Amino acid sequence: MIPARFAPVLFGFILSGLMSFMVSGISTLRVIGLSDGFVAAWIGSWLPSWAVAFPAVLIVAPITRRLVARLTK
Repeated sequence: MIPARFAPVLFGFILSGLMSFMVSGISTLRVIGLSDGFVAAWIGSWLPSWAVAFPAVLIVAPITRRLVARLTK
């Protein structure tokens, strides 16, 4: 089991993976359609996207939390 202190990093890892998976899938579908190479192209675009999305989530999440805290009571 992963220690609880790693929960924010694990959350960012899973969130960025799922979000980049969905967005890259939609983008790939729009560009090449449901062709024979769709899955390979999707995975080929998803992995680099995730490599960018994961650190981005770790950087942007604290900023977003502060912004939300200021915008809400």
